[in-house]
Order: sequence, then C-alpha cells, then structure tokens
Amino acid sequence: MNELKNMINGRVLLPGDDGFDAARTPWNLAVDQPVRAVVEAADADDVAATVGYARLNGLAVTAQASGHGASGATDGAILLRTHRLGGVTIRDGVARVGAGVKWQQVLDAASPLGLTGLAGSSPAVPVVGYTLGGGLSWFGRRYGWAADSVRAFDAVDAGGAKVRVTAESDPDLFWALRGGGGDFALVTAVEFDLHPAPHLYGGRIMWPVERAPEVLEAFREVTADAPAELTVWFDLLKFPGAPGYVAIDCTYLGEHPGALLRPFDKIDGAISDSRGSLAVADLGSISAEPTDPGPGMARAELLTGLDDAVAGILLGTPIDPLISVQVRHLGGALAGRVAEPYGLYLFGHPSTGTAERIDGFREWLVPYTTGRKPYTLLAAGESATAAFSGADLARLRDIKRARDPRGVIRANFPVLD
Repeated sequence: MNELKNMINGRVLLPGDDGFDAARTPWNLAVDQPVRAVVEAADADDVAATVGYARLNGLAVTAQASGHGASGATDGAILLRTHRLGGVTIRDGVARVGAGVKWQQVLDAASPLGLTGLAGSSPAVPVVGYTLGGGLSWFGRRYGWAADSVRAFDAVDAGGAKVRVTAESDPDLFWALRGGGGDFALVTAVEFDLHPAPHLYGGRIMWPVERAPEVLEAFREVTADAPAELTVWFDLLKFPGAPGYVAIDCTYLGEHPGALLRPFDKIDGAISDSRGSLAVADLGSISAEPTDPGPGMARAELLTGLDDAVAGILLGTPIDPLISVQVRHLGGALAGRVAEPYGLYLFGHPSTGTAERIDGFREWLVPYTTGRKPYTLLAAGESATAAFSGADLARLRDIKRARDPRGVIRANFPVLD
C-alpha cells in the first residue's frame, strides 16, 4: 500500500510495521481487530484520500477514534483512526467537535457556561461514535438521545467527497447518521446543541449487597413517577477480591432533588454517599468508570418492567463472575425512540464463567425483554436488526444501497449484515 502512504498526511501502518498491533487494538482489549492497514488521519483530507483509495481498490474502510464499541467486524478492512481530528468550539450554545474529541473535553468547555452536552457515564468515550449510535445520556430523560441534538455533520461520503450534512442539505443521510450507526458516511466533525445545566446534583450511594432488596424496592418507588430532570441507576457490583455491593447512581438537573430521593435515605447501613452539587465537568466522577483501555464482555437488554418476577431474577443469584448488573431508568424524552421503561446492562471481564452468567440472566429474563436495544448498546456478535423497527431498518438499508453500493464504508454493526 505504498500508494496509500504517499496520499496520507498522517500515518499508515501495515502488518509487520512497528506499532501496527497497538494501532489496530481497540479500547476493549478483549476484541481482536484483523485489518489490512491502519490509517491515522491527520485531517479530513486524509479521510477522503483513504475512502477514495479503498473505493478504487475494492476495499472497505471502518472508522474508530478509540474503539469503545468495537465488534471485531474488520477483517480485510482499512481501519481509519480519527483520534487526531480534534478541536472543540462553542458558539451561541452550539458545540462543534472533531471526530477524535472525547466527552470530557466538551464537558470541560461547556461547564463554565452553565451548559452540558448529552454525555453518558464515561467521559472517556469519543463524541462522534457515541452520537452515531444514538447516545444514551445521563440527561436523556430530559433532553432525549444525543443524536437528537445534532445540527450538522461534516463527513466524507462513500465516493470520497467531503460533504456537510444537515436536515436541509440531505434529509435522508442526516436521518441515517442521527442514530443509525456509522454505515453511511465517515464523520469528521459534528455540530450539536448544548443544553442548560446551571445547577447539577448527583453522586453514588453504596451499601453492602445484603441491602439489595430494600434498595431495589426504593428504586422502583422513585422511578415510578420521577420527573424528567432526575435519572437513577441501580447497580449490583462485585469487584474482584471484594465483597458484593449494591449502589444507586443519580443525577438531577437542579440545585437539589428535595424529597425525590428520600426512599434511599431511609435505608440504613450505607457505606458511602457522594451525592452533592456537581460541576458538569465532574460528571464522570459519579460512576468513576475506567479511563484506560481494558478487556470486557457486555450485553444489554431492554426491560418491559421491573415487577416482582424481574426483581426476583435480579436478586435471586450472585452475579459473580460479573462485575456489574445495572438497571437504568429510561422513559421521559428517550421514549421517542425506545418505549421500554428500563435498560439492563451486564458487564464482566472475559474470564471463565462470564459468558455463561450473562447468558443465564438473559435467558431468565426473556419473558420480560423485547429483544430490541439501542444501536449504541449493541455488542460483538449482535446484529443491527435488533436496534431498529422493520420500517426504519428498511429505510436504512435503502439509504445504504443508494449511497454506498460497493460497501466501501463498514460500521461496527452493519445494517446490511
């Protein structure tokens, strides 16, 4: 691929080159990514050159800034690394960020302005990939999916042309990029609305796992009629070498939630309680997720409810060897895309018994799940068909065939799998 190397301002790495294996490795170290080459793009011109080269040579290109959502569906493709496409600007409440920008950079810039972007639990996740998959935020119950706030994309289409995509310039492609995944164009920058957050309250309460029945009952009570400004997650936690815990993570868009969280205050024996006023820039401190790459195995499901039968399944067996069994309260403005009231997230290290325990929970909960899930929560081995209704999937496939008939652009979870 010497010709490609001569076209790129950044760096092209081929099998056998120093640094190739490190460059092709995603954030999730448990996922192997066999690729033909890695291009570390220095700018949008590099992205266009890579797509043009791939198109002429019958190859595919898959883009990642970090590979947080990597599926391993990269065999034979050129892996386009976009982490060098940086830059955060905010003007009149609208942020513009490059494809390599992570949420922490946006939160740092927005926080002094009394604004927030619709970041998730980890500020280490890049904005663009998260948004292309929909983006499930702490503040989604109030402001919707991250993709709903997008105003424009700068992208490279499957023909290698640089384009600006808005609802007016290209309604079909704009619709597909706002939550349909990365199958339709390679995004180099995104512009999106920020939202008011002059005050933010949040934190984690943790108890010994023996308190889990009381905590889950309080969680059901609080989420039954919580306002959209309040988001609460229930966590069963089992860290290696430590006893089990149960935790509540929460955010509230306001100075103080008042009595809204009182059912949790009535539960004795809390080990820690970090709740209090937060700066938007400190949002990541609530869940304190790892900021360095590591191996993981995860699955997500949508729950139709949280009745006694579901509670019995969640509490009826130790979660070990999983690290986390988490229930997220959805609803509010998220209901425009997902009708289910709760999301379930199962996570563990890829060790003996982890896959079996994940499969066990999923099988036990089949009567109470829908088989659907947001694109942003798909995992390796799953299909994009689980993320979209029949009509939406058909429209996405039509757009893909019309815009990329040669399959030059390949998403982690292709709509034409």
